[in-house]
Amino acid sequence: MTFDFDRPVDRSGTHALKFDGRQQKFGSDAVNPLWIADMDFAAPPCVVEALATRARHPVYGYTAYPESLRQALAGWCERRYRWPMRREWAVPTKGVLAALSAALQAVTAPGDAVIVQAPVYNGFFQAVDASGRRLASNTLREEDGHYAMDLAQLERSARDGARAMLLCNPHNPVGRAWTADELDAVLSIARRHGLTIISDEVHGDLAMAPTRHTPLAARARDDDPIVTLLSPSKTFNVQGLAPAMLVAARPDLRSALEHKLAQLHLTGADPFAVAAAEAAWRHGDDWLDALLAYLAGTRDFVANYLRTCIPSIRLVPPEAGYLLWLDCRALGMDDAALRDFFIHRCQLGLNPGTDYGPGGSGFMRMNIGTPRQNVEAALKAIEMALG
Repeated sequence: MTFDFDRPVDRSGTHALKFDGRQQKFGSDAVNPLWIADMDFAAPPCVVEALATRARHPVYGYTAYPESLRQALAGWCERRYRWPMRREWAVPTKGVLAALSAALQAVTAPGDAVIVQAPVYNGFFQAVDASGRRLASNTLREEDGHYAMDLAQLERSARDGARAMLLCNPHNPVGRAWTADELDAVLSIARRHGLTIISDEVHGDLAMAPTRHTPLAARARDDDPIVTLLSPSKTFNVQGLAPAMLVAARPDLRSALEHKLAQLHLTGADPFAVAAAEAAWRHGDDWLDALLAYLAGTRDFVANYLRTCIPSIRLVPPEAGYLLWLDCRALGMDDAALRDFFIHRCQLGLNPGTDYGPGGSGFMRMNIGTPRQNVEAALKAIEMALG
């Protein structure tokens, strides 16, 4: 099959937060929304068909997680990453951020220090704060547009008593897909200091060639205290259904996760989330391969446009994902002025880099999960605003 990612999809009337939330987020309904991490593309035909089939059955009662869902995920991990994830390791739940928060509460106690690598998805900060844990910052190092972990400082935080680490792999918003060597270094530190790692890998399917996503658990031993968060939501644009999986090889970790999920009433299955996730993981390969090629083309288009027409804004080229990290520091604006420039002069709704903590000042995050003509229009608006 061929898939047309250039075809616009009208999202009006669907209560899409990306569009209907513009007034609250930006103070204007007129901005082109290139912010929150969902795409404007239709979900894969296999997912649409699975949802339609389930909807035709007129009873939508309490639903169990079927064994076939775990089997579909295990097959996906084997095919895409050569990771022999065993289906019994998977603990299904609903809501990616809810799953992350539950995992954090399951493996730490109130007051424990949790390592977070800013600039990073702001849900990490929310999860640490709302659960009564303490933030231990391990800010990424940026040099000439390349981001790396500060491993020496990470070791100090672990040695000083941090109990857990929230790893973003691949990293949102800077777009790094951590290499096997980098992940091995993190694992070595964790083993030396008894650190539990919760690895958020919901953007892992979106690594673009020649980069490959390496699951942290694929580098780990079965006795390492690793919890992996997986979901088809970002990959297949089913965020509203909120399917999620917590994966842990260690039985004691799985028991802790299951207990916490039950405490938080996060154990019930959504029949549509189950149908969408299983269809995506069983039949979504071709669609995803086509999507990745399209996103890579858009990323390269943006890089070339900025280089030739807007050299004062530099793209940090993402290795994974449809979220671009734009270095706007050469514009000479403070963060308030930068935000106002994009909203009022460019009529664009982007995420300010300050949303993502230390290291985000002077940056903006731009979502390119949309037809390329929409991205081109956004770039032209920036070029015109800069004169």
